[in-house]
Amino acid sequence: MCQMKVMLDKEGQQELVMEDVARLEVDEEGIKISTLFEEPKIISGVAVKTIDFLSGKLTLQAKHI
Repeated sequence: MCQMKVMLDKEGQQELVMEDVARLEVDEEGIKISTLFEEPKIISGVAVKTIDFLSGKLTLQAKHI
């Protein structure tokens, strides 16, 4: 399986948001991430910074408005 680890970049420091993420969806409320067995989590005010498929890590960063 190809589950990802989702991190949030906060001023150069990376904070774990969720592990074993199987689905990511961008909608009007923000970015919705979900695993196979947990309820989805919506993260508002962020954008995808990087996706590293080899290490299975996705990094989010705050949107600058």
